[in-house]
Amino acid sequence: MQQNIYRMIGKNVKKYILKNKLSSLALAELTGYSHEFIRSIESPKSTKGFSIEAIYQIAKALKIKMAYLFEGVY
Repeated sequence: MQQNIYRMIGKNVKKYILKNKLSSLALAELTGYSHEFIRSIESPKSTKGFSIEAIYQIAKALKIKMAYLFEGVY
């Protein structure tokens, strides 16, 4: 179950990156995280965990509510 949550959040991150016409590199620059970290989150093969702080920073950079990154998790 835990991996599915991370994958769903990653899928939503990718969706909102595209919706905002950004690249993962641009999101990395906006959040202060490395490009590799952002790419690992949005990868469908991702098994890497990330913190609530990272989700907050990503949502803030994407100018969306944090809850949007949890769409489909429930």
